[in-house]
Order: sequence, then C-alpha cells, then structure tokens
Amino acid sequence: LHQNRDAGMLHSTCQGLREHMSHSHRPIRAAPPLFSVCLRPPIQVDMTTADSTTADRLLLAEIKRFFSPRSVSPLCFLNGGPHCEVIFLNLLSACVHFLCCRRRKAGILPSLEDLLFYTIAEGQEKIPAHKFTTALKATGLRTGDPRLKECMEMLKVTLKTTSDGALDRHLFKKCVQSNIVLLTQAFRKKFVIPDFQSFCAHIDDLYENAKSLSGGQVADYIPQLARFSPDLWAVALCTVDGQRHTVGDTKVPFCLQSCVKPLKYAIAVHDHGTEYVHRFIGKEPSGLRFNKLFLNEDDKPHNPMVNAGAIVCTSLIKVDSSNLRCGLQVMNFMNKLAGNEYVGFSNATFQSERESGDRNFAIGYYLKEKKVTVVPSNETRMTMISVLAHQLCSIEVTCESASVMAATLANGGFCPITGERVLSPEAVRNTLSLMHSCGMYDFSGQFAFHVGLPAKSGVAGGILLVVPNVMGIMCWSPPLDKLGNSVRGIQFCTDLVSLFNFHNYDNLRHFAKKLDPRREGGDQRVKSVINLLFAAYTGDVSALRRFALSSMDMEQRDYDSRTALHVAAAEGHAEVVRFLLEACKVNPVPRDRWGNTPMDEAVHFGHHDVVTILRDYHTQYSPQDPDAEKQSAEKNLDGLL
Repeated sequence: LHQNRDAGMLHSTCQGLREHMSHSHRPIRAAPPLFSVCLRPPIQVDMTTADSTTADRLLLAEIKRFFSPRSVSPLCFLNGGPHCEVIFLNLLSACVHFLCCRRRKAGILPSLEDLLFYTIAEGQEKIPAHKFTTALKATGLRTGDPRLKECMEMLKVTLKTTSDGALDRHLFKKCVQSNIVLLTQAFRKKFVIPDFQSFCAHIDDLYENAKSLSGGQVADYIPQLARFSPDLWAVALCTVDGQRHTVGDTKVPFCLQSCVKPLKYAIAVHDHGTEYVHRFIGKEPSGLRFNKLFLNEDDKPHNPMVNAGAIVCTSLIKVDSSNLRCGLQVMNFMNKLAGNEYVGFSNATFQSERESGDRNFAIGYYLKEKKVTVVPSNETRMTMISVLAHQLCSIEVTCESASVMAATLANGGFCPITGERVLSPEAVRNTLSLMHSCGMYDFSGQFAFHVGLPAKSGVAGGILLVVPNVMGIMCWSPPLDKLGNSVRGIQFCTDLVSLFNFHNYDNLRHFAKKLDPRREGGDQRVKSVINLLFAAYTGDVSALRRFALSSMDMEQRDYDSRTALHVAAAEGHAEVVRFLLEACKVNPVPRDRWGNTPMDEAVHFGHHDVVTILRDYHTQYSPQDPDAEKQSAEKNLDGLL
C-alpha cells in the first residue's frame, strides 16, 4: 500500500466493500468489548504536515495496534475469525487515509473521479455529456452495460438540471462515483484490449473480406432453417472485460442448433462433476458424421458434441418432471450465460425439427437398447428427453447475446457484463477442451490445426468461437459448406488467427509478424514520451498533472536519455521543475547521453531560480543505486522499441 499509486482506487474499493457488506446477508455486526481497541478511530494526527518518517512510524503503529494481543491475533484475522471484516476494513481505511494524505501533501489529487475528469476534459472546465458517452463507447463499453446502470441513471437526472448539457467537475464526480473503478480501468486502457478502436477496425476489415464469399448452401433438411436469406452475415464479440463490438445483422434472431451442445455439457458438468458425466460419455473425436448411430467400444457416445452425446447430456441436466419446466430452467441458465440479453425460443423451428427428427429419436432408442445407464428405460421418459433435446436446439439468440455466452466461457465461467459466476472452472475447462477437439463436425481436426481455438458450429450458420482469457465471438451466416459449417464464419476465423496471435500455439514473444491486441501499441508508448516532454517544454503543469494522475512514468527518457526534468530545466520553467520534484518525486540528477544533469542545463542557460530549486531539493535527495538508474534507462528505451 505504501508504494501503490492508486490510493483513490483503494479508497473507492474500501467504500464499496463497506457498502456491499452493509447490504449483504452478512451485515457488519457490532463488535464485543474484546475488539473495542481495534475498532477505535485511527490516531488523530494531521499527516499532511507530518514528515515521511513520522508518517511511516504512525502507520506502523496503527498496524501493530490492529494485530496486538489485546485486539485480535493475526491467525484469527487470516482464518476469517469473528468480525474479521470489520477489522480488515478499519485497517484498510487507515492505510488508505495515510496514502491519500501523502498524495495531498505531494500536490497530486487522490480522487479517481478527478483523474477521470481531467483525462476526458483535456484542459476544459466542463465536459459535454455527448463527449463523455462517445469517449466511453471508444473504450468498448456500452451505455447500456449493467455495470454502469447507476452512472447512466445519474447522468440522465443530472442533465435535466443543466442548460448546456455539460458537466463541471462537481457534477461529473456525482455521476461517475458509483462506477468509478470500472470507468477508470476503461479510460486508462487497463482492459484486455487496450486500443479497442484499432482492433475493431481490423475486425471490420475481416468482416468485409468474408462478406464477399458467395459459396455454400442454406440448410434445408429442417424446413424452418431454409427460410433464411443467404445474404445474412453478422459478427459480434465481447471481451472478458465487457468490451463490445458488432458488425452486420447482429440483431436478427436465429436458433443455436448444435451450438447449444457445449453449453448443455457445461451445465451437466457444473451440476454433477466431470467424473460422473464421463461415466456415460467419452472424450474422443469420433471420425464419423455427427448424427451416426454409433458408439465407442465401451458402448458410450464418443463425445458430447455428437448427437448421441448431446442426448445423454440432456438426460443429465438436473430438471423437474415436466418438459415445459425443464426448458424454462435451461433457458434461465442460458439467460445468465448471456448476461440477461436476448434468449428466446422458436416454436416453429421446434415443430419443424421434431417432425423431421426421426434420426435423433432413433439414436435415443439405440442408446436405450445399448443400456446406456443414464438414458431412461421408460419409453415415455425417453421420448421426453428426445423432445427436450429438440427444444434446446430451438433456443433463439442473436449474435450479440451469443457473444456474451462465448465470453462467459472465455472468462472462466463469470459473465463479463454482470460479474455473476455461472459455471464452475472445471466445467469451463472441460467444455473448451472438447470444443477444441470435437466442435466443428468433420472439420474439427482442420480447424484445430489452422485456427487453434475452441469453437462450435451449428447448422443454422452460427460459429461460437472462444479466445480463452480474452474474448468470445459469434459469427453467423446461413450458407454452409459440405461439412455443415458456415462458409463465411470459417473464413472469418481463419483470417482472424492469420492477423492476430490468438492461435493456442502462437509464440507470443518471437512471432512478430502477427498483431497482439492485448499489448498497448508501440506508437502509444512513443506518443506518451512525446507528450510528456512537450508539456515540460511548454511549461504546461496541468498536462503534467493529468499524466501523473494516469500513472504515467514521469521519468521516461527519449532517445537521448533526456527526461522531462532536463527539458523543463533547460527552458527555465520553475513551476514544472517544482512539480516534478515535489509532487512526482523524480530523480533530480538523471544524466543524458552526454552526461548532463538538469542542474547543468539550468546553469548553462542561466536560469538561476531553477538552479536554486534543484540545489535545495538535491540536498534532501538520497541518490539511488547506479545500477538501478541504468535499469530505469534501459526500461524506458525498451518501451520505445
């Protein structure tokens, strides 16, 4: 905590914890006398006037007091003993209070709300509301994101009280304070895809490239599917941080069909565990058509992605007796996977599929004949399972909602836009493994070789693609190739991995020909150095304060190893020099490639007031190890490469 720059974030986190626990089912209870010593108010000392040694000593005394024998033992605290939440929050408050005071003393605003305001305002006194929402969308977040509900509602209320539709610093803080941590992460480019606009431009290019394809045939063995236009084409993505992008016909509903199979398997493993589920289903690719009446040598379906395995998974899902209630339970689960976005049901497709689904009924009876234990021997129950399997295939989604489902798998079972845990890590891991090896029908081996990512296709034209720990993507276009996969979807996935290093076996360090959207681009790092040095050159303290608030390294060097302090000293900007030394605590004696320090620059150009500031500060400064300075210079040079 002592070295952490984000005191404002810690303060907001502490407040959020208090608020959450006060509304949870385990409210903070009054502490008994035993804990009174550790719950008394922190030591009343004005830390803004205390020197560093005094402040450090006081903080240490606070921590010792929390863990003193009279209050509570560390073991009790770590093991979640009684009132440990109260103890933890009070300790955290003391530490955050210390940090905030330190930053106020240093002249840097500790508030994340202020940080965000100055980042967006760009030197202006007010922020137009449309500018804020436009900047928000550029990060990948949507104004309808459930996590930003409080912020957007407060923004609407606040705008009614303003005549010009703009927010000053006070009104802005009022609007964003409830969602400040998420917004700060977004605007400081701390999401998994930092330069989201550039990434989306590449996605749009890949979309247009695949749109030109005209091959393939729309599936017609289910009459309802044959009604879709072959010109429909959509791509939607959702990252694990909830960044969204859509292009094409992303709001047109379509049925999941076989794309529901990995989701059914995930639900079964979530309910029963891996060992139980795989008593009845194998894990190997079959090498046969997905709807073959064929089992492995142990009389089990080869994997959950073929029709036989999907029927077994359906029978494993914990459901009530009636089919209607079963379908509703699974749809509620799908709703959670999709972050409560559109999940519907196409009764017309269900009836159409049921009338033409004799093979699936035959597979069910074949499983019964082979005495696959989990398949019910009762004929009525067997029919109900087959009908339920058809119902689940007829669940409707849009590309947008399905991309959130894929992102939930990419995010280890947590829905990225609601934060709710929907699936266990075990269920997600096993599902992605089977999608990787068996998810694309008879094209699975080719897809694993060329694309190297977990995916599942369906005869409606969808491809559910997962980039683990990064994003989920849904591609949809009805025309299929001879193996039953979307022609445009396959092309898009292949092009995606050709452009970005998303393939599971791409080397992230040495394969420089591919782009890595997870890294902030070199252009951005170069731009930060240029902006920092230019602000020092022009004497723009406001810009430097914004850079410091955004956690920029204020000791960055250019190709001549010159820092902002070198430039400010050479130009004679005393306020900039004072800000860099007192607020940012930069090294006052860095040497450039010619061995010159900021003091040398100030003396050379005759800026005596700057010389005085540097000399006074130098007497208080403890020089760092020369090796550490060398490493700092190398780090900044590496950042430019």
